[in-house]
Amino acid sequence: MTTYVYGFSQGSREMAGLLGGKGANLAEMARMGLPVPPGFTVTTEACRVFLATGEPPPELEGQLARHLAALERAAGRRLGQVDDPLLLSVRSGARFSMPGMMDTILDIGLNDLSVLGLGKTPERERFAWDSYRRLVQMFGSAVMGVDSALFEALADGLERQHKVADDSRLDTVDLIRLVEAFKDLIAERTGEEFPQDPSEQLRRAVLAVFSSWDGERARIYRRREHIPDDLGTAVSIQTMVFGNLGPDSGSGVAFTRDPATGRPGAYGEAYGDYLPNAQGEDVVAGVRNTVSLQQLADLDPGSYKELCAHMDRLEAHYQDMCDIEFTIERGKLWMLQTRVGKRTAQAAFAVAAQLADEGLISPQEALARVDGDALAHLMFPRFDTSDPDVGAVVARGVPASPGAAVGAVVFDSAEAVRRDGAGERVVLVRQETTPDDLPGMIAAQAVLTARGGKTSHAAVVARGMGKVCVCGAQGITVDPVERSFTTADGVTVTEGTVVSVDGTDGVVRLGAVPLAESEVMRYFEAGGRAPDGEAQQVVRDVHRMMALADSARRLEVRANADTPEDAARARRFGARGIGLCRTEHMFLGDRRPLVEAVILADSAAGRTQALAALLPLQRQDFTGILEAMDGLPVTVRLLDP
Repeated sequence: MTTYVYGFSQGSREMAGLLGGKGANLAEMARMGLPVPPGFTVTTEACRVFLATGEPPPELEGQLARHLAALERAAGRRLGQVDDPLLLSVRSGARFSMPGMMDTILDIGLNDLSVLGLGKTPERERFAWDSYRRLVQMFGSAVMGVDSALFEALADGLERQHKVADDSRLDTVDLIRLVEAFKDLIAERTGEEFPQDPSEQLRRAVLAVFSSWDGERARIYRRREHIPDDLGTAVSIQTMVFGNLGPDSGSGVAFTRDPATGRPGAYGEAYGDYLPNAQGEDVVAGVRNTVSLQQLADLDPGSYKELCAHMDRLEAHYQDMCDIEFTIERGKLWMLQTRVGKRTAQAAFAVAAQLADEGLISPQEALARVDGDALAHLMFPRFDTSDPDVGAVVARGVPASPGAAVGAVVFDSAEAVRRDGAGERVVLVRQETTPDDLPGMIAAQAVLTARGGKTSHAAVVARGMGKVCVCGAQGITVDPVERSFTTADGVTVTEGTVVSVDGTDGVVRLGAVPLAESEVMRYFEAGGRAPDGEAQQVVRDVHRMMALADSARRLEVRANADTPEDAARARRFGARGIGLCRTEHMFLGDRRPLVEAVILADSAAGRTQALAALLPLQRQDFTGILEAMDGLPVTVRLLDP
């Protein structure tokens, strides 16, 4: 009989094809002895059966029941238990990371009775209804197909009524009203009630995660990232741990190194975001602005110290920069996920060089972790802000993904796609992005959000795609209805206004700021010589990798070059000769009339005269090309009319 469900103790990171990246890494962390909430994983094979037949494998129900029973025995609580229920999270996890593209449902097991048991003491009452509100909202959207915007509209209306900034300020009575409004919305839109049976909740949640593999945003992301469509997703089911229990609880995302620059944390300072009194989805969704992990060190020194120790272990174990999700429940740290972190091109070169220097990986492995696309990205121009008339700064935020981009401001994904299709460069501006914004993020040159940090959805996805991104620009107010944003100084920027987004410094300026050559391009233009101590770190990292490439290469690279200028530049960039000098390209531009005169001459004398005019020009070209390639081979393709 095929095994479709594996406990965390049965898996390892080598099983990512079967357990998905999330399930395999949860199993690996459990094997390492890290504090992982107990659970099990439904395999990608079960998903593939479901996608092919429309039904889960017949054996799945029994295997799920056995693993759930074991989980209940270990916890001493049952799913749906009235007085103190066991609650579960159901999360997607494909072999390759697809952040936010598939569904997650938290707090499975709550219903109208068990929510009372969860909140049986006054200090837990608000927490219980907050958790129930989350379940009904996630289940209604992901499983029952109700538009998520409708739930958000109900919550926003209640927040406006009470004049509070976000749902964390709503009291218990407000949350009870919200749960009832959400359930009414589900009944109105689907014709069925929110299910009260926890077993039905779990079964339907698993199948919904399977189905989300074929959702539009997941398919778009796979096309963008060249992920095969036939892999399917695993489903990880875990005991819930709660970051929304009060000020001594919270959730966060951490990186073992800065994913934008690659720099390791100085003096044990970890990179990442933390949100007190919140569940993990709040952090990546950017619905509230997070605090830095350094502030966690002040709020909960013990958990912070333990987190840093786990991060060091994980980076040494995986021999790479790791991206980590965690929750603190009443001072107890839980590790919810780890994976090799997405990073910018600059960070890719920095991390590869650092890990080689630290002896975690070999120089050959370091070289294999960078590629030509990343190098080309570092050669793109940057903004030249030396001009005193450069555009005014209209926003400052977190530099989430570096680079320079210019475009017209748009305020929704559809408009970004429409304008991009018409050949216009755009900048997508949102309060915070959601996975549904993926098409607009792909179409845009840059992304700007008013909320969220460097671990928000916008930041993680933009970094993975190499898009410029500035997050958490708290000084701006985004109004998607009026299609504008307003700065703290009262300046209104309307749709279509051209702005320049600097993802390296986290600054947005009005107008198209002129561009200047990047430091990496200057390095290559100077012949790739060893940089001095004044050079930027990124240049030193690139030089390190280029030197490794030169020491390891077995093939020479030759250039296509048809002019002395191109030949000289190719030599500076390291070409070992010219593989193709196309003679026909020498007769374009202002020389074209001479060639036409040769071809159309009506006499030998006229042809000879035109050739005589061409001869010194072509001779001069070949002299320059051969001088530039002095000592290296040049292959010439003669003109064939």
